[in-house]
Amino acid sequence: MIDPLQASVQIASSGLEAQSTRLRVVSENLANANSTGRTPGAEPYRRKTTTFTAEMDRASGVPVVKIKDIGVDRAPFRVDYEPTHPAADQDGYVKLPNVNSLIEMADMRETNRSYEANLQVIKQARSMVTMTIDLLRGA
Repeated sequence: MIDPLQASVQIASSGLEAQSTRLRVVSENLANANSTGRTPGAEPYRRKTTTFTAEMDRASGVPVVKIKDIGVDRAPFRVDYEPTHPAADQDGYVKLPNVNSLIEMADMRETNRSYEANLQVIKQARSMVTMTIDLLRGA
């Protein structure tokens, strides 16, 4: 059986790792928000999504969070009329990524807050261990 303090650190660490991956995906989406295809009628960048799952760590028996899948958003592409664009189809329309920058920014803020919360758990656990050691030294 794992110590409750160690378990909380392990859970928070798994949260840090998952949120770090999520932040990378959100950043990639934002970076490609205007990435069109290179040839006429080609598909542009398709927004990526993350899916989380809860798993039991076999070694410690602690429930942890993991990234289950990095998928793609099947929402339709935006379309603009730009007949001079290299990716325009025969009718002059260009497919644009299905990335909404406002949604990505909201996801980024949520991811950052979750990351910070997990980091705070680790800091508090470390502080409790330090205080316990100090108490034992004084006895």
